[in-house]
Amino acid sequence: MATGTYDRERELTAAITPAVESTLPRVEVLAVEILSPSRFCVYVDHPDGVDFALCERVTRLLDDYRSDWTIDVSSPGPQRPVRRPQHFRRAIGGTVKLKTADAKRLRGTLVAADDHAVTVSVDGTAHQIPVDQIVRGNVIDEDGVQ
Repeated sequence: MATGTYDRERELTAAITPAVESTLPRVEVLAVEILSPSRFCVYVDHPDGVDFALCERVTRLLDDYRSDWTIDVSSPGPQRPVRRPQHFRRAIGGTVKLKTADAKRLRGTLVAADDHAVTVSVDGTAHQIPVDQIVRGNVIDEDGVQ
């Protein structure tokens, strides 16, 4: 996927996250991913779970985007997206899969995270990655879901 796609995802995330989170109490936008040139998915979470009604409310909030985009709204699923520093801090100790802007891919245990970087242990070697270089990040389900 082209770097421009990731830049566009960040732009969409920056616009969509505050709109959704300030309007729908306790809803957290985890990620916005472009699926095709005309489709994106917003991954959301809520302490009480994500159901069809919540997905519909999020979709309606994004009506202004629907003239140019098809919008999917989804729960986190077994490969929970992690993009923001607070997401990474909550995932410390878990297995993560990361992709960086320079197309480096890592899978390992998240051992540390702060506002600027995460540290992933891969086969006993620690790799520190700046958060702003991570274009995809997912927590991998403990049951071995790839």
